[in-house]
Amino acid sequence: MSADALSPLRRYDALVIGASAGGVHALQALLSALDARWRLPVLIVLHVPRDRPSRLAPLLDEQCVLPVGEAVDKQPLQAATVTVAPPDYHLMVETRDSLALSRDADVLFSRPAIDPLFESAAAVFGPRLLGILLTGASSDGTDGVAAIRAAGGTVWVQDPEEAVAPLMPASALAGPGADAVLTLRAMGDALKDLVQ
Repeated sequence: MSADALSPLRRYDALVIGASAGGVHALQALLSALDARWRLPVLIVLHVPRDRPSRLAPLLDEQCVLPVGEAVDKQPLQAATVTVAPPDYHLMVETRDSLALSRDADVLFSRPAIDPLFESAAAVFGPRLLGILLTGASSDGTDGVAAIRAAGGTVWVQDPEEAVAPLMPASALAGPGADAVLTLRAMGDALKDLVQ
């Protein structure tokens, strides 16, 4: 773990989170840790079925004091909001001020996928990006974690021993690694510390 991976003194401009199997509970736990002082935009990809509307945004909205909504193409990137990828679209950071949706090819059989969000956010925010990779049953997110770390950003990975589906966090740890490996409770506490 890097010395400042959890430091409340380290400043970020955005938070990106990726999850798959078991991810709804994990996301609810993390978002419930945020309070009204949280100012960063939060962008989320959860692998969801592409052939029906997603209930993810309203589910997360019940647990979060920040407004939660599903992404729309070319929407502004706003502080103190949570934006989730819609079914059948990759969510990407276009600029520091806007988001984009893409129908590019599936990544590891998923659209939305985690890697496009993490990679595009790393290209825009560089060392000012915090990425979190949670439970999941594929290796999606591993390349995105590598991109964040290569750009100087910080990555927290859920402890595979706690994850409902450990493959996703374990894949990242076996490859590019992480700045911190944390339980959901420890991640929530660390997020609270960032706004102290």
